[in-house]
Amino acid sequence: MSDTVNASEALRPASGQDAPHTSGVPVRHTRTKGEPRFPDGPKADPAGSHFERRIRSFQPRRSRVTAGQADALQRLWPAWGFDIDGSRRLDLAEFFGNDGPVVLEIGFGMGEATARMAAADPATNILAVDVHTPGQGNLLNLADRLGLTNVRVGNGDAIILLREMIAPGALGGLRVYFPDPWPKKRHHKRRLIQPEFLTLAATRLAPGAVLHCATDWEPYAEQMLEVLTAHPDFENTQPDGGFAPRPAFRPLTRFEGQGLEKGHVVNDLLFRRVPLDEQAADRV
Repeated sequence: MSDTVNASEALRPASGQDAPHTSGVPVRHTRTKGEPRFPDGPKADPAGSHFERRIRSFQPRRSRVTAGQADALQRLWPAWGFDIDGSRRLDLAEFFGNDGPVVLEIGFGMGEATARMAAADPATNILAVDVHTPGQGNLLNLADRLGLTNVRVGNGDAIILLREMIAPGALGGLRVYFPDPWPKKRHHKRRLIQPEFLTLAATRLAPGAVLHCATDWEPYAEQMLEVLTAHPDFENTQPDGGFAPRPAFRPLTRFEGQGLEKGHVVNDLLFRRVPLDEQAADRV
């Protein structure tokens, strides 16, 4: 990846709409009919029909990929991206090239906050997962411009990743920031933070690892708090058992700032994976 540059500069949109250049000349790829947009990049449905059909907590979003995002996907995906196809167990130390702790982030949007956190804590590896192609390209582009080596970008279903591709106890943390709140009551079953998800996540988190959620949808925040508090594998890091102040390491994003300007209340939840010996003691 490129030499490290100032984070604030890298996170500002580049002039010329991020158009990639070689010797000062914009590079454009012309596709033939039927050719995939990114032959060596993220696939539309990496897991295909190899796993059971179930209610998903996400919807793939289609929007325009800028020239800069496309260039990043073409150049960097083979080295820094991967499809969640459920075909193999990831060796995280080999994947990142070091033995540092790995935090899984589910749903990173356009990646600005992820890049800031990775730059501020280079000793922590971030496994960032989303299904939004422009966001995947944007995060790769930011990581390249910031000279980050501790970010990997996953494409696909995080449930399949956790269940099929992550070893038990391999994760040093889990972040779920501003997941789709599915506000209509008939869609609440699609929300990610449910008892079944927490049970799966707990098996992949190391004892003491923190699950950090944030949302600006207050009814969802209340549901998260209720479900997490009731789950035997997690305990609230807050002595009063309530929501947590936004920790300094979680950047204030543009999306969050817009919500705050509209009067939205943002709630953070930080729950610790209970060590097995503590679980056993509680059940005696």
